[in-house]
Amino acid sequence: MQTQATEAHRPATGERPTARSGPSRIRTIAFWAATLVIAYELASGSVWNAVPTAWIEAQLRHLGYPHYFAYILAVAQVGAVIAIVAPGLPILKEWTYAGCCFLWTGAVASHLVVGDGIRLWGVPLVFGVFAIASWVLRPADRRLPRSGMGRLDVDEPRTGAWEIRPRAWVVPLVVLVVLYAVSILTLPVFDDMTRQWAIDYGWITD
Repeated sequence: MQTQATEAHRPATGERPTARSGPSRIRTIAFWAATLVIAYELASGSVWNAVPTAWIEAQLRHLGYPHYFAYILAVAQVGAVIAIVAPGLPILKEWTYAGCCFLWTGAVASHLVVGDGIRLWGVPLVFGVFAIASWVLRPADRRLPRSGMGRLDVDEPRTGAWEIRPRAWVVPLVVLVVLYAVSILTLPVFDDMTRQWAIDYGWITD
């Protein structure tokens, strides 16, 4: 009798093995694909802004932003990519996704204001769409509790502010190292390529 009651109660607590199959697995793959796209853009953007590259400097002048704005963006992008890739931190992730949307929609608006075409404002628009997709598809441990920021529902798994298990940080740290390694190693190639773009747009002379 006790065994039957236990079996009957088991679905109410949630069965992870079956939830990981089918649509759930596709959702997880789509989430990480979108997340890695914006994480790489944030990582490479922070490297480009920290230098800053000729493309960044020319673009800031073209849009009317001061030179030091690149360094502000670099710091913000480093914090954003860490917050998005790290495990847990649901409240911080909400603010980070909002900041990413402000970043890329702000870039779109800035290019539109100065009369740039879709070749310039279309790129940040795409990254903004990826950020929204990542936010929509994020798993439960990256979401705020349904009952709000302060309290958890009784049957809801706890998603604490910080993930303290060392093993949970292995993959995020590897991802961060790879993202920044690729961003730094490819910087000379992209610097030459984007410098040519700036020349073609008439923002700088060779």
